[in-house]
Formats: sequence, structure tokens, C-alpha cells
Amino acid sequence: MSQQQTDTHGHSADSTPPVAPQSSYRPEVQGLRALAVLMVVTYHIWFGRVSGGVDVFLLISAFLLTLSFVRKVEAGRALDLGRYWLRQFKRLLPPVAVVLIGTLTATALFVPQSRWTDILSQSWSSLLYFQNWVLAAESVDYYAADHSTASPLQHFWSLSIQGQVFLLWPLLFAASAFLARTCRIRFRRVVLAVFGGVFIASLSFSILETYGNQAHAYFDTRTRLWEFALGTLLALALPYLKLPRGLRVAAGWLGLAAMLSVGFLLDVQGQFPGYVALCPLLAAALVILAGQTGSRIGADRLLSWKPLMRLGDMSYALYLWHWPVLVIYLIWRGRQEVGPLGGTAIIGLSLILAYLTTKLVERPLRSSDWVNRTSLRAVGVIAVCLAVVAAPLAGWQQGLRLQAEHLAEQAIKENPGARVLLADFDDVSSGEAQPIPAPSMMNQEWGGLPGDCTEYGDGPTDPLLAKRCMSTEPVTDPEKTILVVGDSHTEQWLGAIEPMAENHDYRVVALLLGGCSFGAYSESRGPACNDFNSAVLDYALELKPDAVVAMATAAQSADAADLPVAGLPEASELLRQEGIPVVGVRDNPRYDFDVLECAETHGAVSAECSAEVSEKLSNPGTVVSYFDSLPGVELVDMTDMICPGGNCVPLVGNVYVYMDSNHLTTTYTSSMADEFDRRFHAALGW
Repeated sequence: MSQQQTDTHGHSADSTPPVAPQSSYRPEVQGLRALAVLMVVTYHIWFGRVSGGVDVFLLISAFLLTLSFVRKVEAGRALDLGRYWLRQFKRLLPPVAVVLIGTLTATALFVPQSRWTDILSQSWSSLLYFQNWVLAAESVDYYAADHSTASPLQHFWSLSIQGQVFLLWPLLFAASAFLARTCRIRFRRVVLAVFGGVFIASLSFSILETYGNQAHAYFDTRTRLWEFALGTLLALALPYLKLPRGLRVAAGWLGLAAMLSVGFLLDVQGQFPGYVALCPLLAAALVILAGQTGSRIGADRLLSWKPLMRLGDMSYALYLWHWPVLVIYLIWRGRQEVGPLGGTAIIGLSLILAYLTTKLVERPLRSSDWVNRTSLRAVGVIAVCLAVVAAPLAGWQQGLRLQAEHLAEQAIKENPGARVLLADFDDVSSGEAQPIPAPSMMNQEWGGLPGDCTEYGDGPTDPLLAKRCMSTEPVTDPEKTILVVGDSHTEQWLGAIEPMAENHDYRVVALLLGGCSFGAYSESRGPACNDFNSAVLDYALELKPDAVVAMATAAQSADAADLPVAGLPEASELLRQEGIPVVGVRDNPRYDFDVLECAETHGAVSAECSAEVSEKLSNPGTVVSYFDSLPGVELVDMTDMICPGGNCVPLVGNVYVYMDSNHLTTTYTSSMADEFDRRFHAALGW
């Protein structure tokens, strides 16, 4: 990742002018950075784990930045923040631009179109240093997270946090310098107070958020600030920590051993960044504290090894390249992990790309007298880096939008979808049109309704429901009111329910929570889902709709079973007592692979992407008999429209059936609207 130290030969490894005396050079820190990047790379590629090496990077970057800024202030030199930021991002952005262009090129060649939209979107957030916030939002967004496989740009989360800290930390140093001058307090004491406060506040927040919402906390800048603050505090304390050489030798090796073993001993991805992240950081701090021992058996002797030092020089580029190379390889080969041979090849290719990027891009721009002569030229470098990525990125996205619009304009006769299965349908399609929806636009296939519940006087008042309530457009004196509740598998049927409601002058209200099927309290659900369902049930009893629509069964991806939804009988009984019938929709088959990606790779009619319905769902007679014995629940089974002739295929009537491994496209469910309408009314006797 980012390199921020200055060597004895005047080669600046960050934007700080190379004026530090020779004694300020710490080769063991450069070696520590190299080991940290090796941890990140090898753990990702060979072990499928997170190592804690990124946390070490964060500590090192703040440690070196602090040394630089403290020396400037104590030497009476101006911080010149504008120039600092220009030179910093002038150094950081060129390798980023190269990696993004390389990743986009590989995406066009090797990645299925269904994943393009997400990758293009993340390219913007990676380029502009807010990728961590995108991932934080997606980590608690069921509909975003459900796309399952990792993005080749996911690793930019840590670079985004670093970029944000590179903006914030200088401001805090400038504020500390101002306070020190104004109040006539020693600068180091003010810095200690300011960053000590950041450390305590951020660590406290990190512990609380990691406990309550670890997935979000992992990418949250606020939960990571204490890791940078620890690096700053270490830099301040180092001059006062004088240990005997024997203790420093022991500290160096103890720190190295602890740092290298963290990823095996701790669940870094599942427990960080709370107090557990102190483990790799304190281990790295011990190595830095040990420093140059002068001992033949000191850890610094290993860390000062020339090959390791050279690797430290290109650690930033290696971090940038290794993840997209790994992920795109996995996508291209259709695998979830690499073996020893493939992993070695990925590391080798990443090292070659990192070496070329460092030698041909990063180092020349960093050392160019012409580029560094004026701030305006630094601005020019930054502008060029942004432009060379933004231009093709914007053009690609516009092309995908135009393609989607073109496909959307195709006549229904070319894309009949499930209508082709109806006995009275006359198929007049040419057979030459492209399937819809466009694979690159699958993120727009989640179901929805155009209105919100605030337009009705009887909308939910519970905040838990109000923010998730959708409705059809206001209807004056609607014939009936239908309440749609449950998870994303209920939501996908809005594609059929909305046109049905429009035809019959019905009002539809939807209360949906991803990953939360509707039913009474169940230990199989999390607290948030149980609370949501309790509030939904209370609202249903208050609203008294003419019918409630929910999922009746939940299919399994690996077994031929779709079991009744837990808690549905109890919830439906409470509704039945109030005269409210429940329409239970049978679940669609689920897969352990992405059906759309399979169709893109192997073809829509390939055996690899298809399955017999008997391999995916329970015996239909068993399901029917169960719900026949359950008063208050009327079963609607659309399986024959999803798996025509008992064969579940990715494409029916030139419309993609699935958008991923288990969700139907709303384009396809809307093509079932007429038949759903008929079966819905037959079930209720309306």
C-alpha cells in the first residue's frame, strides 16, 4: 500500500521532501511493510483468509506521516497542506489509474456482463476514495450483498480509508500546531492530547459498532481511525522508550511471530476492527520499538534484507494488483479458490505487474524534477489520472444504458417470457432478438412499487415499518386492499401483483425486509427479523386488508425440498381469526451457483445451467396436502411456469428467469401476471 518514508539516497517514498537526516531512515519499517503485503497476498490467495496485514499498513502509514509532520513543525517549517495533498495524491493516483484500467480491460474480456454494472460503479468509488462507504452500505443491504461473489475492486476499501485519513491527519496536525502556538503549550503535548482523544473515541466506537454490526464496522472509517492514531502515538512515544538491546531483540522477534500468526489464530474478517485488532497492531509496534538492534540475531536483520526492502518499495503496487488478478482469475475459471499452482501463478503475475507499475509509472513520476517543479503540474498529473479512467468508464456505462433501453423497446412478441407457456398464446417471435433484461442491468430487477405509504392516512406509524413501506399509486375507493409481506422472494412477485392490482382497481401495500420471511416468532430468525415481523403482524391486524400475500415455503439450494416457512401457521391463524386470508406463494427453485452467469458462460439451454424440478423442490402432493390442512392459507403454486415441463431453465420465452442463484427477474414474473391473476383469484374465490 502507500509508501511514506525517505531513504538515505534521497529517494522519496512519499510526498514529504527528502530532507530528513540519515538517522531518520528506518529500514526495518520498510521490511515490515513488505512482510505485511506478503501476509495480505498469501492469505488471500492461498488460505482464503484475512491476515491483519492491512491493519499493519494503516499503523505504519500514520507512524511515518507523524514523524514527517512533527519534524516539520518542530523545525519551524510551514506544513503547506495544499502542496502536501497535491504531492500525495499525485503519487497515489497514477498506480490506481493503471490498475483500474487494467481491471476494466480484464472485466470486458473475462467477466460476465451481469457483473459489469457493479464493477463499473465500484470503479468510481475506488477512483474517488469512497469505496469503503459503498461496501459498508452494501454489507447491511441484503439486496446488494446478495450478488454474493467478491468484486475485483473490493480491496480499495483500505486505500479509500487511507486517502480520507491523508486529508484529515494533516488538518489535525495543523490544528494542533495552532493550539500549541496560541496557548503556548509544547507541540508534542497537544498532539498527544488530540490523537489520544481520537484513539479513545474511535476505539470505543469501534468496539460498540463491531459488537452490534460487525459487517458495517469493518469498512467504516470511524472504526479505523484509532489504528492510525495508535501509529501517531507510537511515533510520539518512541523517543522516550529506551529498552536494553536484549529486550529489543526479543521484542522484535515476538512482534514478528505474533503478527504473522494473527490470521491463523483469529477470525480477522469476522472480529475486526474492535479491540481484537490490537493484536497485529501491538505486534507491529513491538517490531518498530525494537528498531535497529545492531544484533546479528535481531529481527531487524531479516527486515533489512535487500530483497525484502525491494519488495517494500513496490508493496503499494503489489497490494493494488493482487486482488483483481485473483478475483478475475476465479471468475474466468469458474472457481471459488485456487490451488498451489494457480496461486503461485497469480502471485508471480501480480509481482510482475507491481514491478512494472512501480518502475514505469510510480517511480518516474515521484522523482521527476519537471513534474515536481510546480503545484500546477501536480494538478495536471492528478487530472490526467482521473480523466484516463473516467472517460472510458462513463462511456461504457452510457453504452450499457443505451443497450438496456434498446432491449426494453423490443416488442412483447419478441420477448413473451412466461406467456409463451399459455395454451392460447400465439408465438410470433422472430427468434433473432436478444434476451431481456440486459445482464448488465440485473441490479434493476428487484421488485418495487411506485408509491410510498405516506400518501394514505392508514400507513404504518411504527418507524421500523414506515421506512420500508411501499404502495401502488393512490386509488380512490379501491375495490380491495392487498398487503404483501416478507422477504425478497415475496418482493419478486410484485412484478405480477402490481399489474393484477391495476387491472382490478386494487390497492397494494408492501412491507418487505431482505432475508426475513413472514411468520410468527421463530428462533431460526434473528432478533431484527422477529421484531419486524411482530410489527408487521400488528399493522396487518390494524389495517385489516382483504388479503395478505407471503411466501408459503422456502426452497433449499442443495436439497430437493421447499419446507413451510417457520411461524407462518401461527401468524396465519391470528389473521384468520380476524377474517384476513393469507395467500401463500410457493417458493421457486434455488441453486448453489449463479444461474445467469452460468447461462452467459455455457449458454441458456445448456445442461450445466438447468435442473429437473424434482431435484429442487419437494413432492408437490406433499406441499398441497400440508396447506390443504392449514386453514387460512391458500396456496398459489407457479412452479410449472418457472420450470416448464418440469425442467428449470435460465431462459423462457426469450426472457431470463433468474437474476442470480435464487431470485426471479421481475421482468419474468411480470410476464406471468395474467396467469398469477387467475390463480390468485381462484385461490381466494374472488
